[in-house]
Amino acid sequence: MIVIGAGAAGLMCAATAGKRGRSVLLLDHAAKLAEKIRISGGGRCNFTNIHARFDCYLSANPNFCRSALAQYSPRDFVDMVERHGIGYHEKKLGQLFCDDGSERIIAMLDEECRAGGVDRRMETAIHGVSRSGGGGFAVETGGGRFECQSLVIATGGLSIPQIGATPFGYQVAEQFGLAVTPLSPALVPLTFHVEDAEIFTPLAGVSVDVEAKAGKGRFRENALFTHKGVSGPAILQVSSYWQPGMELLLDLMPDGNAEGWLEERADSEQLIANALTELGWSRRFADAWLDRVGMNKRLKDLGPKQRGQLAEQLHRWCVKPNGTQGYKKAEVTLGGVSTKALSSKTLMANDAPGLFFIGEVVDVTGWLGGYNFQWAWSSGFVAGMNC
Repeated sequence: MIVIGAGAAGLMCAATAGKRGRSVLLLDHAAKLAEKIRISGGGRCNFTNIHARFDCYLSANPNFCRSALAQYSPRDFVDMVERHGIGYHEKKLGQLFCDDGSERIIAMLDEECRAGGVDRRMETAIHGVSRSGGGGFAVETGGGRFECQSLVIATGGLSIPQIGATPFGYQVAEQFGLAVTPLSPALVPLTFHVEDAEIFTPLAGVSVDVEAKAGKGRFRENALFTHKGVSGPAILQVSSYWQPGMELLLDLMPDGNAEGWLEERADSEQLIANALTELGWSRRFADAWLDRVGMNKRLKDLGPKQRGQLAEQLHRWCVKPNGTQGYKKAEVTLGGVSTKALSSKTLMANDAPGLFFIGEVVDVTGWLGGYNFQWAWSSGFVAGMNC
């Protein structure tokens, strides 16, 4: 069998199949192994999330990932990490990180592949894939022609093109008649229109605790202002649900009752900006935000109607982003090879026996915080057990 793509999913698939006794050739055009693992989590690799479950993933078929996650769970991957003596810790919200660095995860997967006798060849250009005699596949590469009965596509999506992302996987799917759902950057910073950018660009680096909402997405974490718009965990999460033209709603007082808070201070001489700093806001952000909503004044100068309006703004501040920072800044790609074309139990194409698609190239996109790596491990394991 041949696996194209030596990233998270491809390495897991190759190792799993190799230890089953399959003869495995793992090909990748890149010079470095698993570069996306290497740079993830600030170099410490958020390798899974203990809370990973099917409803933490976006897909045209939200139930599709159930089977793979059941066959290979976060606990299964943690067991592998522990067997290799890799230290790890939970940072927050079930996110598990390496104590040392992401190189430990890469070395572990590489060792698993060696234990399975996997023949790994990097810096190998893939020129094309076709059917060969006997119902198998032929892969034309810069290093020659290789044939196999099972072919696994683990080439990832379009995110982070600077480390070698290409549309190859989608092209192979379409070549064999599989549908590809619409693609877009996900887990990506959002950009502001000019009028908002002029106000908030000076606040680049300022972080605010929010609940962010867009479409069906709703997440409580920090938002971080940037030179181009807004980022941070809450925004990256909700960006997977945001679509062009859609509003972004930010609750800037997610733990409080803004109307009651303002009512208690109705007779105060205090500036609203100073009062907001008591909630943990920076003074710079308080002034800029109040200028934006037109209420930079003293608390006692607010009438009942204005207090209601300000309370509404605090809980439902509406921003209309004009776009995202694109695949260059996106952590993953939303959309991919249609789950209708694949078996959820094996990841093999329904109408192309022997052809498998795993990882980011499939229309399964996880939340921020280790969910996408878990999909890579689970889908790679399932294909490796069935190819």
